[in-house]
Amino acid sequence: MKNKKILRLTFLMLAMMLMVTSCGNSPKTTEEPEKVETEEAKTNEEEKNESTDTVEVKDIHGIVEVPVNPKNVVALDNRTFETLSGWGIDLAAVPKAVMPSDSPYVSNDSVQDIGDHKEPNLEILAAVEPELVIIGQRFASYYDEIKALVPNASVIDLSFDVSGENSAAGESLINGLKDSTMALGKIFNKNDEAKALVESFDKVIDEAKKSYDGTSTIMSVVVSGGEIGFSAPTSGRVWGPMYEVFNWKSALEIDGSSSDHKGDDISVEAIAESNPDWIFVLDRDAAVSSSEDAVPAKDVIENSPALQNTNAIKSGQVLYAPNDTYTNESIQTYIELFQNIANSLGK
Repeated sequence: MKNKKILRLTFLMLAMMLMVTSCGNSPKTTEEPEKVETEEAKTNEEEKNESTDTVEVKDIHGIVEVPVNPKNVVALDNRTFETLSGWGIDLAAVPKAVMPSDSPYVSNDSVQDIGDHKEPNLEILAAVEPELVIIGQRFASYYDEIKALVPNASVIDLSFDVSGENSAAGESLINGLKDSTMALGKIFNKNDEAKALVESFDKVIDEAKKSYDGTSTIMSVVVSGGEIGFSAPTSGRVWGPMYEVFNWKSALEIDGSSSDHKGDDISVEAIAESNPDWIFVLDRDAAVSSSEDAVPAKDVIENSPALQNTNAIKSGQVLYAPNDTYTNESIQTYIELFQNIANSLGK
């Protein structure tokens, strides 16, 4: 009897120990799923916040709220293509007809072609469902139409006026390129890269300023279809604003100058009579794919009998803008051009 009683007490103690152990483990079992669920919820919330991050960008129309690292981006501004491709930004659609032929966006079949600014296929914009559309220059006139086509997208217009009509052309050029570069840096989380470009830009501007002697006369022209057009100080295509930036002395002044893409009408005799010390040339045809059979600007300028006795030709002082300048007015293009100016004038 005594043994049975001891045995019964032993079983009872074991049972109580099992119950205590079970009770001790049960809270841990119920807490772990709660902990996992909380961590998952936290992760989902972080992803949600990351995907909805935005920055404020100032464009020509005002302040625009833009998503950071947006998806399905459409770019229509020739001042942005090289910057975006250099940063490895994917684009959904571009105007391939008015872009440099060697742009990676042109050769990429997955990038939709909107066409040129004269007859763009803007319906493609709606089809790609962009989060961001970047317009400027040639496509600036389509701003309202584009906003109506993609009401859920952020649309920024990075245009800036270099005509000299509303503000100093030189200042507008420099600040416009710097501001648009920094804006793209904010949008695509490339702030350091944007800052580096602006610093390089400032550096070559300073070098180009120091290279000019203050007295040499300059004739700036645009060559298109074998014809020479005058790129006038202030308003002239590409070269015009630089007269203000670098305080150049023009070899010729004419009334009624414009910003025409082919330059203003001028005779080679008038250029010869002005006898410039330097001739700066923009070869428009070199950047336009439809002008493959055009006469190179170098041949037009240097083989012109009327220009042979000018100081510029006799001294070999003819400078050409990068071939793609007409369709690639990016900050990188101006860095290259200003460096060429600094190196050439500084000799």
